[in-house]
Amino acid sequence: MTAVNWRLILILLVILALAPVTWVRTELPPLNLGAPVSFTRLAMPQQVAGEVHVLGGWTLASNSDHFGGYSALLAADAQHLIAASDRGRILRLALRGDRPPIARMSYLSGNVRPDKHLIDVESMTRDPATGRIWIGYEGVNAIERLDSRLQQPVRVQPEQMKDWSVNKGAEAIGWLADGRFIVLAEQSPRLGAGLSAGLLFPSDPVGGVAAEEFRFAPPAGYRPVDMVQIPDGRFLILVRRFHWGIMPRFTAKLVVADPAGIVRGQTWSGRVIAEFAPPIPSDNFEGLAMWPREDGLLDLWMISDDNRSGFQKTYLLEMRWDPRPGASAAP
Repeated sequence: MTAVNWRLILILLVILALAPVTWVRTELPPLNLGAPVSFTRLAMPQQVAGEVHVLGGWTLASNSDHFGGYSALLAADAQHLIAASDRGRILRLALRGDRPPIARMSYLSGNVRPDKHLIDVESMTRDPATGRIWIGYEGVNAIERLDSRLQQPVRVQPEQMKDWSVNKGAEAIGWLADGRFIVLAEQSPRLGAGLSAGLLFPSDPVGGVAAEEFRFAPPAGYRPVDMVQIPDGRFLILVRRFHWGIMPRFTAKLVVADPAGIVRGQTWSGRVIAEFAPPIPSDNFEGLAMWPREDGLLDLWMISDDNRSGFQKTYLLEMRWDPRPGASAAP
């Protein structure tokens, strides 16, 4: 840069420093935390998506600052769901069949001043025997354990997750009935196109134990975003794909995979059992929950992350699947 250019810059800086400036500060509006959640029943007939029967669902909306951005979902029992957002908020849903669910929103752990570095929830899993819940956080690549009331947090940042991307971290976490845990990254470019890093912890990861490292191969173009173990020991894994275009869109699939096939350093994959695309509502589905029925079928729910954007919506889909070999998709 020439001396003339430097002089011009210095002159401009002096002028700016001496010029009278009036600062106009607009006060931010107060948080709106009391607005209710509205539920609009989806105007769609029951659909068959591969092996899964889509029974129906709802569009959720609210002006509350608590609402939106749901990236994780779990079932507390057959009638109660808990969704967590990437802003450290939770949504509790009491299901009532064809009637709109009852919704209750709050901060995660009831903390109105959560750790600003530990609010981006991307995944949750639960031990049904104790009710304890484990949460996977993006950005800081941490795992946190809470009691059944979402209190008494204990957290760890596993050494084997420290190099995971800040925005494609612990996207899916799954508790196994034998006490082990699986954690999947959304994407791991260093492993090659289409592969995700996976960790299999021999016990509670909050205890600081080392994990076996493996790779997960989702269907081409898709990334894992949630997972849950079903009663026969296999895992259902929700994978999602973003499609670029004039009107960006999302599609999703459900993959079933047996954790017995996880081998240190090898690639784990599964079988697609359902694909979700129009006319089934299609959006950024990131949360998956499951509850077993007495008849052997599984009740499934998926929730979408609206990213608090104008062109996306929060959907809750209700589904049913028969995991037994040779079963049809009939309800």
